[in-house]
Amino acid sequence: MEPSDQTTITVQILVEAPVNKVWENWTNPEHITQWNHASDDWYAPYAENDLRKDGQFKTTMAAKDGSLSFDFEGVYTEVENYTLLAYVIADGRKVQVRFDSEGSATRVTEIFDPENIHPIELQREGWQAILNNFKKYTESIA
Repeated sequence: MEPSDQTTITVQILVEAPVNKVWENWTNPEHITQWNHASDDWYAPYAENDLRKDGQFKTTMAAKDGSLSFDFEGVYTEVENYTLLAYVIADGRKVQVRFDSEGSATRVTEIFDPENIHPIELQREGWQAILNNFKKYTESIA
């Protein structure tokens, strides 16, 4: 995937778990529902994932108080097991997720096109918060 011409945002984290465990937790809907939220007042009640090129994915993200929910969904443009996921989300933005083994740990790097509603820094903080939850979840069950 080549990011679009606009500025992209990059977030990353080092997860103390091998790449096969990181990949499993990132791609299996059973795990996705456990970590895919940016703050403790949100959760992911539903996830589906057809992990192949042209496969679709969807995760419902919802406020715990029931006030708001939305589906984060898209279509994979590239799937390289244990290494790379590239996809286009429903609004047309491109995302790339890299999984790099660093000894017994794995670096997860997300590069994504920003949307035009929220400030860049707010978007970076939100996606980083989700990565932080992923790290916490994965390391707690590793």
